[in-house]
Amino acid sequence: ARAIEVKDPYTYGHSERVIEYAIAIAERLSLDEWGMRNIKYAAALHDIGKIGIARKILNKPGALSEQEFVHVKTHPRLGDSIIEPVAFLQAPREIILHHHERYDGKGYPDGLEGEEIPLGARILAVADSFEAMMSDRPYRKALPIEEAVRELEINAGTQFDPRVVKAFVEAIDDGEFGDEPAAEGDEVAEELHANLDVS
Repeated sequence: ARAIEVKDPYTYGHSERVIEYAIAIAERLSLDEWGMRNIKYAAALHDIGKIGIARKILNKPGALSEQEFVHVKTHPRLGDSIIEPVAFLQAPREIILHHHERYDGKGYPDGLEGEEIPLGARILAVADSFEAMMSDRPYRKALPIEEAVRELEINAGTQFDPRVVKAFVEAIDDGEFGDEPAAEGDEVAEELHANLDVS
């Protein structure tokens, strides 16, 4: 996951903030301990498939061509294949694989719709999209928080699960997030490392 941030400097700190947002949503939706664990791991590793995406595409300052976008859309399956051999990450795999599905069925890689999309992936979609809107990218500046929230609300029911958007907006309104990424990112990284058999 750190290797992705080296390859794509615009994503520095991205995973840590996505973890923070996803956990806040999961808590408000009363996920159990197992569900929370899977959300944390998936949020930490959701972009690992971008290691197989060309740097010139990740850092392109303008709009992607259709061919380039097709290439970018392979990253969830690449991520799934990377973590497939890791025994303790089997449950988070489906979240990573499906975090770019849309609630209306127009997402990728499988065009799942509504409740067909794993809840963890629906949570991650909101957390990931919000963090992306709130960050500078090669092709645009970060949005103000009010505009990013409005985008979530406008796209609730089409791109996003409305229940997940509602939970997240409530967390924002309650002032749950500071300016800096929470320490959960480093804690999750340590937990992932501890679970790996490196002997």
